[in-house]
Amino acid sequence: MHQTDFAQSLKHYQQKLSSAPDPVVDGKLTRMVGMTMEAIGCQVNIGERCIITSRNGHQATAEVVGFAHDKIYLMSTSEVEGFGPGAKVTPLGASANIKVGNGLLGRVLDGLGQPIDGLGPLEADESYPLQGQPINPLLRHPIDSPLDVGVAAIDSLLTVGRGQRMGLLAGSGVGKSVLLGMMTRFTEADVIVVGLIGERGREVKEFIENILGIEGRERSVVVAVPADNPPLMRLQGAQVATAIAESFRDKGQNVLLLMDSLTRFCQAQREIALAVGEPPATKGYPPSVFAKLPQLVERAGNAEKEGGSITAFYTVLAEGDDQQDPIVDAARAILDGHVVLSRSLADEGHYPAIDIEQSVSRAITQITHKEQQLMIRQFKRIYSTYQRNRDLISIGAYEQGSDQDIDEAIQLMPAIREFLQQDIDEKAERQNNLLKLTELLQSTTAALPGVINS
Repeated sequence: MHQTDFAQSLKHYQQKLSSAPDPVVDGKLTRMVGMTMEAIGCQVNIGERCIITSRNGHQATAEVVGFAHDKIYLMSTSEVEGFGPGAKVTPLGASANIKVGNGLLGRVLDGLGQPIDGLGPLEADESYPLQGQPINPLLRHPIDSPLDVGVAAIDSLLTVGRGQRMGLLAGSGVGKSVLLGMMTRFTEADVIVVGLIGERGREVKEFIENILGIEGRERSVVVAVPADNPPLMRLQGAQVATAIAESFRDKGQNVLLLMDSLTRFCQAQREIALAVGEPPATKGYPPSVFAKLPQLVERAGNAEKEGGSITAFYTVLAEGDDQQDPIVDAARAILDGHVVLSRSLADEGHYPAIDIEQSVSRAITQITHKEQQLMIRQFKRIYSTYQRNRDLISIGAYEQGSDQDIDEAIQLMPAIREFLQQDIDEKAERQNNLLKLTELLQSTTAALPGVINS
């Protein structure tokens, strides 16, 4: 055979091989350490699903989370009791997709997108990729319209825009979930998607029955993955909730995405990364955690012009009330603003315990009028003046008339506390909040002329 003929034959054979589908080759388990299983003998890619079958026929779904040479590392989405060496590993040949559509409204799903509410199978035929479809940042519609969330302190002083992503930062037991529930009931949105990720199991039913209620549940989808689920399920629960929100946004609807909590998502990724051998970097968190975090958060936001939107609120647990916790610090850097909840305010019975001084909305200048921005600055000046001199005032060391700013703060503080506090069942309309804020600041103008306009 001539050299040219051989080269053409080889090229034809390579093309034939590349066009033929890869055969599905079963592998087998060889080792399990902690939550990670090792297998050999099958060709799979990161993120693909596999079925593991034990010798007695018991099956479980697992996902490929890593590989080394001819070994692959898998993590199960369920309990792994009963599996041992030699269990068959069958690749499914595709990454995960979930069912989406209006049939999800009113349903409660697990981390795989399957119903757990006992209401039968899902009436949803559409499929959506778990990892979502990224939007060109240059094509995103800017945040240009305020969103009424029904909470006076947020609507008036930390105004949130449609398509904005906000964090609720606080330690444990300060009221993050309660504030999230208030916004669930009061916010104007076409669809509400709630992700309860890695939290207490008892809170799931309480949230659905007591916070969402019958009316709220009709336009909501709840993804519940309590703390006793494997880390892969907790990780995917956040991705499932985000993918469902994306699917509704792609249909032109305005979606409210509430996730409790972003910290549990990061902790799940930490468990997975450490289990496959990734070295810890920042306070025990491997680098992949800080790569996964923006990948999840950036999926929320506005779509292209005339499209839908995802306004997202993520709770972030500050362990030990440390605002410099690595996850808190990372979330604060990538989100469009944050609401800090103060334990000292909560201990005083001040709810919602929002720390106005430490909280910020980064889109507020694009979605509010100049007059409101001036009122916010004036309010914060008065509030901060009182907080800086609180100890002197409390022990009686301050003499009235010594400082005009402190006199003003003392006079207004009772009205400020009343304005910032709100009952859990009380909805505060945004326009009424702004009117009350205006009246509050004007009241000090009459008593202390020239202060507001100085």
